[in-house]
Amino acid sequence: MDAGPEANAQHAAFDAVSFLQAHGIRITEPRRRIAELLLGRPQHRSAEQVTDALRREGFRISKATVYNTLNLFASHGLLRELAVDPRRSWFDSNTSRHFHFHDVRRGVLSDVAVAEVQFARLPEPPPGMEVESVEVVIRVRPKGESPAG
Repeated sequence: MDAGPEANAQHAAFDAVSFLQAHGIRITEPRRRIAELLLGRPQHRSAEQVTDALRREGFRISKATVYNTLNLFASHGLLRELAVDPRRSWFDSNTSRHFHFHDVRRGVLSDVAVAEVQFARLPEPPPGMEVESVEVVIRVRPKGESPAG
């Protein structure tokens, strides 16, 4: 999850204020800080990870403010909320179409290109409905370890 020097340089160059203003989001200090943390490069983080990262930087913020901000960003299409783990919400700054591996031991997500997954066919949707999207999460664990129970 921590970035190397090259990613940190890209992260530092990201202009969160202009980005948020371009998407019609009013600037507040929490929104700016969360945008700087998440939106400068593709990554996956839970609300808890965002809260912890900001607090490590010395920024006082409530988990409720983090959730509200992440949901605001998602409603504007800046993040995708992922249904990966029933215990926490994950947010993905890569909003392009793709799937995920979920390392259940380390709690880490990684992207899988759409072209890497093949479906023979999908079931017919209910009458009057059409498929909007397909979400795929492939849960993985180290070879030889028994499934979590």
